[in-house]
Amino acid sequence: MAGLPRCEPDREPSRGRGQADLFQNLEERELLYALLCHCLPWGSAATAAAELVERFGTFAEVIAAPHHEITALPSVPPAAAALLKCVHGAALRLGQSSLRKKVLLKHWAQLRDYLQMTMAREPVEQFRVLFLDTKNQLIEDEVCNRGDVNHVMIYPRQVIKRAIELNATALIVAHNHPSGDPAPSQQDIDKTREICRAAATFEIVVHDHLVIGRNGTFSFREAGLL
Repeated sequence: MAGLPRCEPDREPSRGRGQADLFQNLEERELLYALLCHCLPWGSAATAAAELVERFGTFAEVIAAPHHEITALPSVPPAAAALLKCVHGAALRLGQSSLRKKVLLKHWAQLRDYLQMTMAREPVEQFRVLFLDTKNQLIEDEVCNRGDVNHVMIYPRQVIKRAIELNATALIVAHNHPSGDPAPSQQDIDKTREICRAAATFEIVVHDHLVIGRNGTFSFREAGLL
């Protein structure tokens, strides 16, 4: 690819400030190429990078894609898919770490980006709760339940019990829509109200319910539903 040296998987990448600056300014396909050439010959890496971007769109979408969807491309062997998923796991851990010790209500954009990266391409619905302390800082980020492609069971009692165990005083709840459309269903609205009523009994604040889809994020708070 233009602007990038050919590299082989057994060749040690160059080091130094110049190389770091180069990676920060790469386009989506170039960044994938630079990563994949650590486990594929440069020609195969270039082909795989091009096909991945064509299939998924962006670097973030590529690494977040399910393993089986990545390996469905003939140009991407299991070893390359494993490397991409390893990068995704590292990115999630970094994103979660960066949220700790921050007042989440002042970092909504960062929180949304993290949840989008974590949940948007999940093949089934998952219900996640971020438990916050009195300063609205993150105590724990937990997936409380997983469902199927269009439904997940939400148990308000389970959420409140866990909040009490963690001494949490506030919550942000989230779930994903594998269909890509983040618009909430009536059941989503009803369950959110149940959680809010249960939380209020123990003086726990529900700051928001975020519905995550590949086509965007829906905020119950911004829509006036909380």
